[in-house]
Amino acid sequence: MSATRDTAQAADLLTWYDRHARDLPWRVSPAARAAGVRPDPYRVWMSEIMLQQTTVAAVKSYFEAFTARWPTVSELAAAEDADVMAAWAGLGYYARARNLLKCARAVADEHGGVFPQTLEGLRALPGVGPYTAAAVAAIAFDLPETVVDGNVERVMARLHDEHMPLPQSKPVLTGYAAVLTPQERPGDYAQAVMDLGATICTPRNPACGLCPWRSACAGWDRGTQAELPKKAPKKRKPTRHGIAYLVKRVDGAWLLERRPDSGLLGGMLGWPGSEWSEEAPADMPPIRAEWKTLNVEARHTFTHFHLCLTVKTALVPMERQPERGTFVAPEVFDPEDLPTVMRKAFTLTSS
Repeated sequence: MSATRDTAQAADLLTWYDRHARDLPWRVSPAARAAGVRPDPYRVWMSEIMLQQTTVAAVKSYFEAFTARWPTVSELAAAEDADVMAAWAGLGYYARARNLLKCARAVADEHGGVFPQTLEGLRALPGVGPYTAAAVAAIAFDLPETVVDGNVERVMARLHDEHMPLPQSKPVLTGYAAVLTPQERPGDYAQAVMDLGATICTPRNPACGLCPWRSACAGWDRGTQAELPKKAPKKRKPTRHGIAYLVKRVDGAWLLERRPDSGLLGGMLGWPGSEWSEEAPADMPPIRAEWKTLNVEARHTFTHFHLCLTVKTALVPMERQPERGTFVAPEVFDPEDLPTVMRKAFTLTSS
């Protein structure tokens, strides 16, 4: 493509975006932006961290709750770890919540509560990778950085009829996206390509008749758009097994244990349990009790494996002391603060 054609193509997409931009709680509309309203880098950054490996529909309520409770990065930086982890519960990928706090504290402590306004400065923040840095740089500061998420990869693969499978084709697709990124309105453009992939150039049944880029799309011209992007075969996920011990004291308190900071569900409160492995788990009860085993397992799927938890329950007297974990009073305990897999185990006790 020529530079002139690339510029015209970006302009076509921006014209479409001006009419069809999604209304999202973290976004400044193109009309408001044209009137001089600038995006809040804190809200842009927060949304991008939450949207990693999660859908827009799932993120909206979490984003609104977080920004209502912690309206600025400095207020988030001052929050208690446990409060942030509890508010994150159910959103998944808990390492993101830990990195959220690390980054907020770095911005507050090292940058006076103001996000760096360069790609290099953003990349230096803890937990901010190349994609997030480019997204914040473009959307918040209108820098002409190339922003490539799954939606953009799909659009580029179809636009260029690229049959090299993902993830091998990521550098190639990023190169295609870089050529099209304009100097004018790069923040709106980044969001426009994402919107195009989310609403028109969808994974299944793309609405090509409504696409502003249809005439330039090699995939449409050759009839291959629906089969792109190609993806390498996924590896089979292994299944791991474990035991969750749900202990209730006679006064209604529940025995909970905070998981190590590193690893899955790091820093989260949950039920004491065994190791998770592909072998039969070793029985490691956290307290002396008469245990009952439920006849149904708590099942959950993580990124790299399936988990099946045997759920054991017990009722213990006031004087019984646990070998690990701490009893949490019933007026403080809220199952909604637990990670999803732990809530699944709790739900089984009342079913």
